[in-house]
Amino acid sequence: MAASSKSPAVEVEVAGRPVRLSSPDKVCFPQQGYTKRDVFEYYLAVGDGIMRALDHRPTTLQRFPDGIEGEMFFQKRISTRGVPPWVESATITFPSGRTAAELCPVDLAHVAWAAQMGTIVFHPWPVRAAAPDNPDELRIDLDPQPGTNFADVVGTAGVVHEVLDELGWTGYPKTSGGRGVHVYVRIAPAHSFVEVRRAAIALAREVERRSPDRITTAWWKEERGERVFLDYNQTARDRTIACAYSLRANARATVSTPVTWAELTEVEPDDFDLRTVPKRVKAIGDPHATIDDVAHDIAPLLEWAARDEKAGLGDLPYPPDHPKMPGEPPRVQPSRKNAANWAEGGS
Repeated sequence: MAASSKSPAVEVEVAGRPVRLSSPDKVCFPQQGYTKRDVFEYYLAVGDGIMRALDHRPTTLQRFPDGIEGEMFFQKRISTRGVPPWVESATITFPSGRTAAELCPVDLAHVAWAAQMGTIVFHPWPVRAAAPDNPDELRIDLDPQPGTNFADVVGTAGVVHEVLDELGWTGYPKTSGGRGVHVYVRIAPAHSFVEVRRAAIALAREVERRSPDRITTAWWKEERGERVFLDYNQTARDRTIACAYSLRANARATVSTPVTWAELTEVEPDDFDLRTVPKRVKAIGDPHATIDDVAHDIAPLLEWAARDEKAGLGDLPYPPDHPKMPGEPPRVQPSRKNAANWAEGGS
């Protein structure tokens, strides 16, 4: 590997900009033998699709400078040193109140530059640079639990589809690149992260009601059982998901791949990888091609949230690294709950 990583650098024009690709023969996926050049060329091949997912979105980069078996880190800040002058950034605010200037892809050259820097996985925020505090993407994350499989997740996605249809909304499913499924809904950027998260909880609870034996919104793992978890906290500030057409850092180099609702019942996650997805895109195009055509108003979900609150179903716990939020229930596992930590808020 050491010798192959010293292959000559090349310069490639992408979106009218020169992008340098150094060490193109460095191996990134050892089991498959895929190189840095393969990763770079993969992202060029799915350019329209991944730009639809990343366009003007602050994006966290999951980088593997020495391949997926080497050191990994998440880059949330773009340095001003050694970065081409055309690379754009957008400022986001973390739950702590701190800020960071993240990569903000405005064309495919930004994606190619990130791949040159060893990025394997792209994690965009659900916002655009013009409104960094107002999500325009409702992300529904279907997470299989021990004892469940991909078929169970697909069944849960079917219930999500049913609820979205009743709302008159269009949802766009994709594989996660693992055993999960994500469903994206474009929404009007008119609400805060807190409001969008409450809307996601309301939607998840409605899905759960329709199949409580198979689906759960329980945050604590000890309460989930062998059910598919609807991870509402993926809509919390600073929580991101690998985007459509992003590679995943696993041995097979799978891809988080957009599919149609009809396809979802027929595919397997391993169908989609670095080699197969470019061929698929060339043959059928992007199933998410129309995702930006409509932005839905989340008012109905906020009405559901208000209804649930009146019925005693208020907020749910935030992730453990998130500041304690007003109205949030105690962050205490049910098995460890006692009168003292319940009364004190269990933070």
